[in-house]
Amino acid sequence: MKNIKYKSIQIKGISRQLLMCLIPLFLFNCTDLKEDPIGVLAPEGFFKTEKDVQLAINGAYGKIAADDYWGRELSLAIGLSGDMMDIGNRGTVAARIQINDFNANAFNSLIGRFWPASYSIISTVNTAMEGAEVVENEEVKNALIAEARFLRAFTYFNLVRLFGDIPYIDKAVVDPEAVGEISKTSATVVYEKIIEDLNFAIDHLPMNHIQNVRSRPSKGTAHTMLADVYLTLSNWQEAYNHAKYVIDNANTLGYGLIDDYQTLYKATEQDGLAEHVFAIDFKGNEGSWPYNVDSHPAFTGTGGSDDMEGWDVEVPSMAVYDTWDDRDYRKSVAMFDSAYFDGVKKSYLDFNTPRPHIAKYRRFPGNAQSTGNTGDTNYAIYRYAEVLLTAAEALNELNGVSQEAINYVNQVRERARNWAGTATDFPEDLSSGLSQDEFRTAVLEERRLELSFEFKRWWDIKRRNMGEEVFKGPNSLEPRENFTDNHYLLPLPQGELDRNPNLLPQNPGY
Repeated sequence: MKNIKYKSIQIKGISRQLLMCLIPLFLFNCTDLKEDPIGVLAPEGFFKTEKDVQLAINGAYGKIAADDYWGRELSLAIGLSGDMMDIGNRGTVAARIQINDFNANAFNSLIGRFWPASYSIISTVNTAMEGAEVVENEEVKNALIAEARFLRAFTYFNLVRLFGDIPYIDKAVVDPEAVGEISKTSATVVYEKIIEDLNFAIDHLPMNHIQNVRSRPSKGTAHTMLADVYLTLSNWQEAYNHAKYVIDNANTLGYGLIDDYQTLYKATEQDGLAEHVFAIDFKGNEGSWPYNVDSHPAFTGTGGSDDMEGWDVEVPSMAVYDTWDDRDYRKSVAMFDSAYFDGVKKSYLDFNTPRPHIAKYRRFPGNAQSTGNTGDTNYAIYRYAEVLLTAAEALNELNGVSQEAINYVNQVRERARNWAGTATDFPEDLSSGLSQDEFRTAVLEERRLELSFEFKRWWDIKRRNMGEEVFKGPNSLEPRENFTDNHYLLPLPQGELDRNPNLLPQNPGY
């Protein structure tokens, strides 16, 4: 296989770093999405068969399950932006503290890593789509393109929510000079493109996950993500329609709530879970950095303990723990408030960072290092519980409180009452006497708890414009008096702006 050779040129426009990431450099050979770098992709002449196209798409999965994307940098920025995750050890990297404290600038190193990583994923699937033209069978070709377009929509959905107007690239990069002239595309148009990709995915993805691998999308996955996109855009009817499709066809699609909430976070039991609508699959202690590197188990562990050793980076604030009712089984699954130090069980008061810690990724990381680093977790980007809550929220906005919407929330609450196989009476079902505003608050609160520490809370705060309330209000879980509406967007990387005036202006406030 040929290596790509580049001329030593001064690139006008976007940075050379971004340009290099726009050319997909790594492919991965995987039937179960196990990352295994095998070579370098030449843009011309590589694609000969359907297998070659699938290999390129699998390469995109490898880049998603990487240190500079979901394994650390991107997901960390999303998590810390919300009010459920806080910085524990303030000796950690300054860029993380900046994101958490709403004082990041355009030189932030997290942004400097996941921005180009995002475009690397996009370029990989763009190239795969062009390569798919070699496939003669239309049905097979469209299924390959649909998988690639879903991944492109997923990546742009993250980017547009984080940055607003961004460069939109939908072709394989073949002309460095042309790429260097690129300008930003309005967020409105980016969302239109995302919706187009997901509609194509709905039309051409299989009804069920291939070989029940939940880290590859199905028709239900595309409907679920499209419901989320429309929820973000406050298009309640379309959000409801797509969530309702998944609910009505749950049995055929293979979706449902699993019995025990804890099972969702046991790495050894996550493959093929009925509740997982789409997941990012890490393979414990396999791969080669930065691919297949998941740092969240170690980031959420506490320094110096035998069974929960880690680095105290991602921790809840005390208010998150104190305000969560102890009768809720999900609290005990989501957090740990004691650990063994040298064989002696001690409370969180004796942790290096004296707070309860996040347990979802640290308690059962599967095959991992002693700190939980490079764990074996499947991160649920979407699960069926969220589909139910999406339908409930959208339906309430359309018609006010209805028994149908109440039933969706109560399905989630009913599962929460199953405390490791023992039925309890908390949380109680929602009643029909709530007003529309009260039900809206109840649904958002249910999302906060049910999806705790799953990198969802910031998106809810942003789309519902709740920043002033949750960071400055009297019931703030993580007070941030410096929060302003400008913080709903991150700054564009300064290096990109310096090299390409077409990307100006910078986002407000930076």
